[in-house]
Amino acid sequence: MRLISSVKGCMGPNVYPDVPNGGWGWVVAVAFFFVEVFTYGFIRSFGIFREEIMAEFNESSNRVMWVIPICVFTMGFTAPLSTVLSNRFGFRPTVMVGGLLMSLGTISSSFTRSINEMYITLGIVSGLGYCLTFLPTITILSQYFSRTRYTAISVASLGECIFPFALANVYNIHHVDEIGWRDCMVVIGVLQVSVIGCGALLCPIVLKPRQAAGDSSSSVDTSFQPLSASRTNLNNAQQEAPSQASPDKKCLTEEEKEQQACLKKQEDNEGQETVIVESSGPTTAISPASTKLLDFMVLCDGSFICYSLFGLFATLGTSLRFYITLLYYSQDMGMAALILGPLYFTICLSEIVGRLSGGCLVDCVPFRKINVLLLCMVLLTVVSVFVLCAGMFLWALSGFTFLGYLLGAVCSMHIPMLAEVDRLGIKRMPSAVGIYACIQSFGVLAVPLLWGEEDTKILPFACVGMGLGALFLGLVHPVSLCQGKRKE
Repeated sequence: MRLISSVKGCMGPNVYPDVPNGGWGWVVAVAFFFVEVFTYGFIRSFGIFREEIMAEFNESSNRVMWVIPICVFTMGFTAPLSTVLSNRFGFRPTVMVGGLLMSLGTISSSFTRSINEMYITLGIVSGLGYCLTFLPTITILSQYFSRTRYTAISVASLGECIFPFALANVYNIHHVDEIGWRDCMVVIGVLQVSVIGCGALLCPIVLKPRQAAGDSSSSVDTSFQPLSASRTNLNNAQQEAPSQASPDKKCLTEEEKEQQACLKKQEDNEGQETVIVESSGPTTAISPASTKLLDFMVLCDGSFICYSLFGLFATLGTSLRFYITLLYYSQDMGMAALILGPLYFTICLSEIVGRLSGGCLVDCVPFRKINVLLLCMVLLTVVSVFVLCAGMFLWALSGFTFLGYLLGAVCSMHIPMLAEVDRLGIKRMPSAVGIYACIQSFGVLAVPLLWGEEDTKILPFACVGMGLGALFLGLVHPVSLCQGKRKE
């Protein structure tokens, strides 16, 4: 019994008087690192198996690479479902179920006999699992940090960059004939089971503001007394009951039963996520049962609409095939095949530096944090046009390196930046993340539909997409000000 109670104490909700800045949040950050490894890290590594899958299924490159857009679209389109499940059942069970689904989809893909079957296993089943693991984890990680939120998320998101290097090295050291893509899928699927353990580490967070000792009796209603005090009062009533022989004994017993039922109900709800909202009056507790499972009212906010359109068009520009486009573009410029590997390594290394420095910069700036993201998007558009017009290898190489840096900074901050959008905040972030990811997913699906087979012609459209994304991001704050003046 002591072991069970100690486990419940460790895995129960963490109570803080205010939004914390670390603590158990660093354990959640480690869990998010492995979630990134087995979600976006694996998605970015899928191109390693492209040649083998093309040869075995006798399919074109575009048909094989359709697996990635389907997977990422499923991951984003089902984001509202992830929000509903997280608000209803909690982050922990949602992530654990997602870990099981992503592992099942990856392992079953090793037994597929056609690319269409892989669309279902990796595209839909694993995509749904990625959604149920990634979005709840980054949401609860944002709630555990206040001052160093972006630094923590940037460090934890490095798993997306590290896993492709590790998998590529292992796959190249051992000959393809010895391993094969099917065996690799089985091994990766087994490793993805560890995400279930990562989900178990996502302890819910409870914010319980401190109260002054003199004001506690007057400011808090007696009906909201602590659970331990209710148990004490009930025990005293039970001990005094035999000595109080009265005609109302039966009514007293029924009243005690009702109190016991209420206490049991409170104990059952004790482990659920609870958000305490601070106000000038008495503190009120909002439980998942009393809040909206998915707050569609965020769609009435003009600033959120602009931010969602930024995500949509930025996805068109910084799509998952963007690096492939750069490499094909490098070949058109006459770069040798031996240079493409070091070039890809340079881009990914600069992305790691961009993630780390971008997160630290956002936490340190004294002005609006969203302006840092806007600056990165403007520079990303300018550098993309520069690379498109560059005719020399050295200029293109420097442009590719700076692109990787800016992409890393943008990718690490665009989701947690939703908490900085006016009138959203950290309280409405779960619903905002779900709807934002759903809108963003259509940009991923539109990439192969619009641009088809010719990867070398994607870069001009990418510049347009990133430019439109920067435009809508710049409209977020002005639209918010206009909307506030109308309400006044």
